[in-house]
Amino acid sequence: MKSLAEFVMRGRFQALLVAVAGAGSMMFCWISAAVIALVTLRRGAGPGAWLLMWALLPSGVLLYAFGDSGPLALIVGTTVVALVLRSTVNLSLAVLAGAIVGAVTGLALVAFGGEFLAQMVSFFGEFLANLEQQLSAGGDQPVVLARPTAVQIAGMMGAGNAVGVVLCLLLARYWQAALYNPGGFAEEFLALRYPAGIAMALALAAIALASLGADYRTWALICMVPLNFAGLSLVHARVRARGQGRGWLTGFYLAWLFFDPVKLLVVFAAIADSWMDFRQRWVRQDN
Repeated sequence: MKSLAEFVMRGRFQALLVAVAGAGSMMFCWISAAVIALVTLRRGAGPGAWLLMWALLPSGVLLYAFGDSGPLALIVGTTVVALVLRSTVNLSLAVLAGAIVGAVTGLALVAFGGEFLAQMVSFFGEFLANLEQQLSAGGDQPVVLARPTAVQIAGMMGAGNAVGVVLCLLLARYWQAALYNPGGFAEEFLALRYPAGIAMALALAAIALASLGADYRTWALICMVPLNFAGLSLVHARVRARGQGRGWLTGFYLAWLFFDPVKLLVVFAAIADSWMDFRQRWVRQDN
């Protein structure tokens, strides 16, 4: 991946080639988003906006032809958070901006993507109906699965875009550090945490949304995105402080992917860290 970043930073044409090539594909749009973010972080808003303008063409075609706004939302959102990071030099604020981008994405889908959401509701309905038939085969009682609503799907897609935007930004920051400041990304990511006020505001907003009913529980996930990344940063900081190897991190991420209680523990750890600042405690213990 570093070789791709080196190719992109050789010149304007190379960056344009990669950004436009990836922007028209759901499979590779994340590369386009990360490339635009890298150029924005390194060279400024002007060159980044120029790349974004060209990348909007293929992603716009996808939106017009197939109603798929995913690549467009990812590319624009990543550019926005890259601008936040460049102007503030604060990764925590940039990740927080990613959650705001996710919320705006969901709201935009509700406001303007009614037809697309209806298609998604129909798709999930057919998929779950087939799954119900398979699960009910040979059983005495039919299996009935809950169908997601348009509001739930919009929140889910907003949360997914928030995560994608932050991951693309982190990739761009990693590339930038690998090319121009080796080791800088690790130090920046390991310092990712939130003050107690922001952490509690995010947690309370998530609880409030979840309490509104099933339709808004996916929207609550958007509020949890910054806390999840802060919690993952804390896990990495603990691994470094104890000198544990990559095998431990691999096992942790497998557990995090497949077990929801682990995700909740990560969020709770981030909230606790906002009050207690575990990293400083570990540094004092080491000294």
